[in-house]
Amino acid sequence: MPNKIKIILAEDEPALALIIKESLETRSFEVVHCKDGEEAFEAFTKQKSDLLVLDVMMPKKDGFSVAKDIRKIDKKIPIIFLTAKSQTQDVVDGFNFGGNDYLKKPFSMEELIVRIHSLLGRIISEKTDEDIYIGSYLFNLNKQTLQISDTIISLTHREAELLYFLNENKNEILDRSVVLKKIWGDDDFFNGRSMDVFITKLRKKLSLDPNIHILNVRGQGYKMIY
Repeated sequence: MPNKIKIILAEDEPALALIIKESLETRSFEVVHCKDGEEAFEAFTKQKSDLLVLDVMMPKKDGFSVAKDIRKIDKKIPIIFLTAKSQTQDVVDGFNFGGNDYLKKPFSMEELIVRIHSLLGRIISEKTDEDIYIGSYLFNLNKQTLQISDTIISLTHREAELLYFLNENKNEILDRSVVLKKIWGDDDFFNGRSMDVFITKLRKKLSLDPNIHILNVRGQGYKMIY
């Protein structure tokens, strides 16, 4: 089994931190929670991590300061800022201090997870060069294939991406707008119709296992169950 992707989460609001931590752990991430900026920086220096999620307003050391110090050591590790701030200058400051993405509170967990997947695309790709079970199928993201018994079904790049996100959110609603922005780049009407077509294609390719269902949740998105 490959090592789990490790995320350092720095968030001083206990309730929000618990929600984020549990949501990420259900997606097979390993999460190290830190309650302030100093603790987050110490965790970063003492253990290997793949990504940081930093609240901006924290005691002892704010998120921007943590990022600034981390960038002196590591120029590449992805950093996502979480903040209640909404001024344009705050966003600019976040990127200037080395952030890769910026999420304003309140936010949906689906959006955070899609942002994490986007930043970790290369790492996830490396870690998923193995077969993933989806019902009776074996799915390989890198090879873009589905296999059931001796039958191998080829997928397009977009079909493979969409199936990957559906499976990552198995038994939960995959937000339509979020996944459209991630895979198609925009959630406009035409891309939405395109996504519907791809969902139909995936249903057909998964039809050899009658226990797999991709449900349309009206006004919200799709849910894959099996």
